[in-house]
Amino acid sequence: MLKKSLVLMSISAAFYAQAQDVSVIRNTVDVYSSTPMVGSAKFNAMAGSNGALGGDANSLLTNPAGLGVAISGEVSGTLSILGNKNSSSLAGSTIDYSKTKGDLGNAGGIIAFPLMTETGWKFINIGINFSNQTLDNVIQSPGNNNVVYAFDKDDITKDAALAGHIYERYGNLSKMSFGVGANYNHNLYLGAGFNFFNASVDQYDTLFYRNLTNNSTEGFSKQDTPYSERSSGFSASLGVIGKLSPNFRVGASLETPTFWSIDRNYYFYNDPVYGDDMGAENRKFTSPLKATVSAAFVASKNFSLNVDYTLGLTKPDYKVYGGAETALNDFFKENYKNLSEVRVGAEYRVQQFRLRGGYAYQSSPFDALTISRFNDAGSVGDQSYSNMMLSDRNTLSFGIGYDFKSFYVDASYQNISSKYTNPFMRGYMDGNSDSSYYSANNIFESDSYAASEVKNNRNNFFLTVGWKF
Repeated sequence: MLKKSLVLMSISAAFYAQAQDVSVIRNTVDVYSSTPMVGSAKFNAMAGSNGALGGDANSLLTNPAGLGVAISGEVSGTLSILGNKNSSSLAGSTIDYSKTKGDLGNAGGIIAFPLMTETGWKFINIGINFSNQTLDNVIQSPGNNNVVYAFDKDDITKDAALAGHIYERYGNLSKMSFGVGANYNHNLYLGAGFNFFNASVDQYDTLFYRNLTNNSTEGFSKQDTPYSERSSGFSASLGVIGKLSPNFRVGASLETPTFWSIDRNYYFYNDPVYGDDMGAENRKFTSPLKATVSAAFVASKNFSLNVDYTLGLTKPDYKVYGGAETALNDFFKENYKNLSEVRVGAEYRVQQFRLRGGYAYQSSPFDALTISRFNDAGSVGDQSYSNMMLSDRNTLSFGIGYDFKSFYVDASYQNISSKYTNPFMRGYMDGNSDSSYYSANNIFESDSYAASEVKNNRNNFFLTVGWKF
């Protein structure tokens, strides 16, 4: 396999100035700056809100101090069934894509160690948690007959119209966490955790044009695609929870940036030296530092309410090896908004039954971006979008459970929705850079994008079986 740097032949600073390589930017935020938040059915029913409540291994997803709240051991496993539907609209047409996938979404456990001492330290607890989510996402955008490209300016029989575009991403993101929590006098809880991430991404970017003379359709792969990435990362977290009164708790946690090592293999085309071949590179990436503050109201043993607020404190950052990483970092410095998320969750107990519900809102990661794009009539003009590539997300969830004393069973449902603009088709050759689209017979270049509007709905189901000891 030929080893070759993307810096020399793919992504130019001029290209990033208009809206970046869509897949690289999307994955920087959606994969490498994200934390898997697939917990137990209880955790998911409460929209991931437990930062000041704690009590189980899912505390390692929000605040490791929650490990110290537990007074008994516990293990659990969660089956996740994740459904993803995209409705992509362009020029009056819409194409739907949906996929459902089942997997082990979460597994974890706590071992509680009572401290038989005369001091205020009551427990030292050890926890482990595994969280896993699919990264599969396909956006199939319609075509537009008004967007016509002349592959041969001297032969109009080669003219073709935009027939559509497919963005495909397949893979998984997982997080394995180990932590320890301490209980001081049942009023103060401290915790620390270590987190190990793994990500696998296989990605495709395919453009289609239909010949206006014979109606044949030709597919084009974007330069440096398809590509695959196999990545690993590490972060650490610290947390504290304090009881202000028997009914009120507050919590705070800090998670370091995740330090990623990304191994990437990719296809490239039309290189003046190597022609069509494969290349490989390694990138180092640092995700944002994150802080979470929490508050909980525990009215009695029958009702509890928790609110979490998480804020990114820094911006995504690539280690610079050349112009591509510099351009990426410049883009994030200028256009990235520090992510914030609010999560609210509640639980009500009726004897051995559990009723739970939650809501979460995550802000959009980017400021408004202006791009040159084709409108429905086929004309080119600048357009500003406030939801480019990714947007804000709303999560609504609820669930039930039953406690058999030593064993328990929980189930939950979660809906996550968002709407965003999906830019594609722009690519050209400029000096040492090349972001064009290639087929076996033709090269496609465009200074402007086409942009479809995507409605994304994720319908997720979870079933947890647990044992307390």
